[in-house]
Amino acid sequence: MGKLPVISGKEAVKAFSKMGWTVARQTGSHVIMVNHASPALLSVPAHTELKRGTLRNLIADAGMTVEDFFSLL
Repeated sequence: MGKLPVISGKEAVKAFSKMGWTVARQTGSHVIMVNHASPALLSVPAHTELKRGTLRNLIADAGMTVEDFFSLL
C-alpha cells in the first residue's frame, strides 16, 4: 500500500474498536485504548488529523497490518 490517507483520531478509535480495543479513559487530548488479548496500550491522539507516522505506529502496536486497519473503515 502506498501513502496512508489522513484520518482523524475519532475515526481511528472507531476502527480500533471494531477490532476489540476498548476505550479505557481519555487523558487530555489522548484516548487510551486497551485490549485484553494484548499487553499493549494504544494512546490515540484525539486530533482532527493524525500524522501518517503516528497512525502507522498505532496500527503496528495493535498487531495489525495497514490493509487490515483500512478494511475496518
